[in-house]
Amino acid sequence: MNKRFGRSGAALALAMSGVLAAMVLLAGCGPGAKEGAVKVRIGEVTRSIFYAPQYVAIHKGFFKEQGLEVELTTTAGGDKTMTALLSGGIDVALVGSETSIYVHQQGSDDPVLNFAQLTQTDGTFLVSRKPPQGEFDWKSLKGSTFLGQRKGGMPQMAGEFTLKKHGIDPKKDLNLLQNVDFANIPTAFASGTGDYVQLFEPQATMFEKQGKGYVIASFGVESGNLPYTVFMTKKSYMTKQPDTVQRFANAVQKAQLWVATSTPEQITEAILSFFPDTDKEVIAGVVKRYKDQGSFAADGIVDETEWNNLQDVMEAAGELKQRAEYGKLVDNRFAEKAKSTVKP
Repeated sequence: MNKRFGRSGAALALAMSGVLAAMVLLAGCGPGAKEGAVKVRIGEVTRSIFYAPQYVAIHKGFFKEQGLEVELTTTAGGDKTMTALLSGGIDVALVGSETSIYVHQQGSDDPVLNFAQLTQTDGTFLVSRKPPQGEFDWKSLKGSTFLGQRKGGMPQMAGEFTLKKHGIDPKKDLNLLQNVDFANIPTAFASGTGDYVQLFEPQATMFEKQGKGYVIASFGVESGNLPYTVFMTKKSYMTKQPDTVQRFANAVQKAQLWVATSTPEQITEAILSFFPDTDKEVIAGVVKRYKDQGSFAADGIVDETEWNNLQDVMEAAGELKQRAEYGKLVDNRFAEKAKSTVKP
């Protein structure tokens, strides 16, 4: 979600070949699939604790119960994830809803449809180099050097939306840095770049534990609910395999119900194998932070209010050519049926 989807034909072809060659397949995490199960290839935009319900669905065998064999690939970036989906390299993408709008803006005979929401807030936090002095005031950022996320991605758009909400013009009131690659932002801040940084987890929590920074605000809380990360697929796939899409939505819904009624410690145990290089205590803290602020969606339904808020955020950032009609890019049939029929 850190990069805007928008490339020339040649660049798209290059990105496509690169991502298909670089895929690291992660089948085998959790229970094995039943014989004769339908294989579904998922491309996730990044590996993140933010996507805990997805890993719960794999580890707890909820996809297996639905007769699905899931093959999970981390496609590293919104443009690469969407390229893999459009080219047929994956069947389902887990990525920000803004990417489906970018595809729509470019024109497509086979639109990408959002069918099961996973997260419903931004997942980044405002981290300060110095400990806060008294109650935090957003206006204290004025005149500071702010290390933001990449232009055109939802994290940066949610960040700018929040700053403007608090009377801060990102271009005029800050020394805004957007020239650092997504993967290198934590390292840049740790090495001394910026007074403030917009960070995903687990880097925010790790910086706190290491004394390198202090989490002082949540962009997820400030920017409100929106379809931040959603499972989507091409209309052609949905038309040809509606039963597969329904079973997929059922598995996601069961995982969402499980996450809603489980403790951060229980959720951590279920997703631990997906983060072998992250301290267990850190994972539990991150899960708690996201759970407490309501980042994990309770069901897969993308409602119209959230959709409109997403476009408000994009519009404020100057990344929306024209508003996309809710009914054209969102298909809630599968999530609605899953919500009404799936039990914990």
